[in-house]
Amino acid sequence: MRDAYVTVAGAGGVHETEVNRSRFVCALAPAGTEEAAVAILARERAAHPTATHHCWAYVIGAEAGVQKCGDDGEPGGTAGVPMLRMLTRREIRYAVAVVTRYYGGVKLGAGGLIRAYGGAVGAALDAVGTETRRRYRLATVTVDHQRAGRLEHELRAKGHAVREVRYGAAVTIEVALPAAGVPGFEGWLADATAGAARLELGGDTYGVA
Repeated sequence: MRDAYVTVAGAGGVHETEVNRSRFVCALAPAGTEEAAVAILARERAAHPTATHHCWAYVIGAEAGVQKCGDDGEPGGTAGVPMLRMLTRREIRYAVAVVTRYYGGVKLGAGGLIRAYGGAVGAALDAVGTETRRRYRLATVTVDHQRAGRLEHELRAKGHAVREVRYGAAVTIEVALPAAGVPGFEGWLADATAGAARLELGGDTYGVA
């Protein structure tokens, strides 16, 4: 499994370019599933009902396992493919790009369309920005109430991402650990709690680096 991937920053955004009087409105958004990507495409279609085309491309998976694109009526290979190429060239993962075109009356030709659609995605990535998400291992630490406060403080002081703290008969602290740092964490936890804490390892997740 990949240790990190790059995706669209935050919730994404929109950037507009103009080529020979045609407007190209590129919406970028993170998408964890194909269903999410399709929903974003539907959202953009609804937001621009009078546009000429809504072309799209998405990459789902940290290893770029699912890659799809569509030309929405533009000549085959002149819109979706250059959009997808721009995403993969920038190594963008778990993201969708939708370029909405308002035709300006001047035909661009195949080469012009390829440059316009690919360029719209590239310009949007520059404007909206990207962020790196690293792989973490989820872990649950169970400890008594007496040690819990100090342990939580020390976890945060060491830079570990504390995701949730639950209080019951004992205190459980859910933490995200760097994927490669689990063995060292086990030893540190034993020393920090005199062996009184219980560690349960869960699955992997990705978070902003």
